[in-house]
Amino acid sequence: MVAIYTLIVRIYGLLIRMASFWNEKARLWVEGRKEVFAFLEKSLLPTDRIIWIHCSSAGEFEQGKPVIEKLRLEYPDHKILISFFSPSGYKVALGYKYADLICYLPLDTPTNATKWLHTLHPELVIFVKYEFWYHYLKALYTSEIPTLLISAVFRQSQVFFKRYGAFYRRILTFFQTIFVQDQLSRDLLQQIEIQNVDISGDTRFDRVVTIAEQFEELPGIAAFIKSEPVLVAGSTWEDDEDCLATINDLKLILAPHEINEAHLATIERKFPGSQRYSRFLETGKAGRVLIIDNIGMLSRLYHYATLAYIGGGFTKDGIHNILEAAVYGKPAIIGPNYAKYREAVELIDRGAAFSLAQKQGLANLINSLIKEPEKYRQSGRLGYDYVQEHRGATVKIVSFIQENRLLTR
Repeated sequence: MVAIYTLIVRIYGLLIRMASFWNEKARLWVEGRKEVFAFLEKSLLPTDRIIWIHCSSAGEFEQGKPVIEKLRLEYPDHKILISFFSPSGYKVALGYKYADLICYLPLDTPTNATKWLHTLHPELVIFVKYEFWYHYLKALYTSEIPTLLISAVFRQSQVFFKRYGAFYRRILTFFQTIFVQDQLSRDLLQQIEIQNVDISGDTRFDRVVTIAEQFEELPGIAAFIKSEPVLVAGSTWEDDEDCLATINDLKLILAPHEINEAHLATIERKFPGSQRYSRFLETGKAGRVLIIDNIGMLSRLYHYATLAYIGGGFTKDGIHNILEAAVYGKPAIIGPNYAKYREAVELIDRGAAFSLAQKQGLANLINSLIKEPEKYRQSGRLGYDYVQEHRGATVKIVSFIQENRLLTR
């Protein structure tokens, strides 16, 4: 099975290289890995004490930030290296002040794993939520380097719990401890005899609370809103934008998931008279719809919302981070595909969020919230309280590291 896995990984790498001739994301994936080892050898000294944190993409990076920042505070003499699988995560992380080094993770082959650990010599390794790379994790286990998985979620449908999942179950044994978000995940792992499990909760709660507590005004947004009701729609896909195009009686701030020129132009056609944020800052002129054409503002945009719309619910992958809106006490609206997101299910059960079965129902749902002030206020308060109740995962994880002396000062 190891040989089959390695062959599949190599084929995947070959397909990405082929796709890089016409696909921009694939090209970045390939180009970013070409000089990784040279970069590390130039940047690291044999005496450096390294904490390596791996994130698949931008979402996992956000999830990892509270732990990264706490480790930076507690262990200032260590260097923190953050690796990424996806270009979207890597691009977002560039310039992040709490990391010493940011790079792509080379393809998971035995040679790369051995060379990576020899170059990095990490004292502690943390994988955030997903990604189970056999050769890297096996090399870490064999080298007796403490390796944690944090903010993980497991579901019965995953390969670990299938009859043919023995190979992937073995990968889980390479972690010293797996920190899961909930009891269900722990129960599933224990059913397959994975005992090194602790319930910590989800570090995203800590992250959104920190963002809200450190809120800073965004240029031009208050001037665009002018104290009028506004729907802030975050991480939207084309289906979401079709849904939002049915709304014409309140202002809309739309932050699309993809901000390439083709997608922005499509949005402009769907929303006649709309203005891009970058142009609005130059001209001060905008109609009813403002299109955010940069990355990094969304978590603060929800502060200005009357209502929030969380994108992704009409795609097979599901919704984006609903907690970013809930922390500000803003009622959230999502599409129908949210079942695998525990926080969305629980917010809906509490009455703090609302799901659309069909795109055509958005206008009626918005009206029902805005025209019922008590329902609106209660929904926002329930969402805010939910986030506050679930804080604390970061403290649990870092306390475990300290109590078990996985790092020393």
